[in-house]
Amino acid sequence: MSTLKYLSAYSPDLQAQVQSLIDEDRLARFLLDKYPTIHMVANDKALRDFVLGLKQTYLKKSDALSKIVYDPKIHVVNNALGTHSFVSRVQGHKLKSKNEIRISTLFKKTPAEFLQMIVVHELAHLKEKDHNKAFYQLCRHMLPDYHQLEFDLRVYLTYVERYGNLY
Repeated sequence: MSTLKYLSAYSPDLQAQVQSLIDEDRLARFLLDKYPTIHMVANDKALRDFVLGLKQTYLKKSDALSKIVYDPKIHVVNNALGTHSFVSRVQGHKLKSKNEIRISTLFKKTPAEFLQMIVVHELAHLKEKDHNKAFYQLCRHMLPDYHQLEFDLRVYLTYVERYGNLY
């Protein structure tokens, strides 16, 4: 069985199931049956509206976001799907902070569920900086099937790495 780097943290049984889909040339059909259409969040303004809508619904009292963009410099190869950054600066006698969310442009043409999962992940970092139990509880609060979507997204990334874009 070849290496499935995006799925390395999952059980050997799950990895074997995905490898079977690859070996039988059924991975594309599996993904397209489960996620047949892509989202319409095609530019930075639409992405900002999408992110702020989720933030308003689940994290009203969290810090403001100064920038929300698709970023072509984020490469999935480096294990990043999106990034969040928090910068603090002293201006006069005040401490100013900026929060940014950047999403890889790879996700401009993916199912809405995948984009939502990435956005939820990055929004959760506004409250929880580390990937700990509280972080994943917050992700599940915003998106109850978060873990399934993360797995499916990793299956999709496996497809993209092997064959190129699906959508």
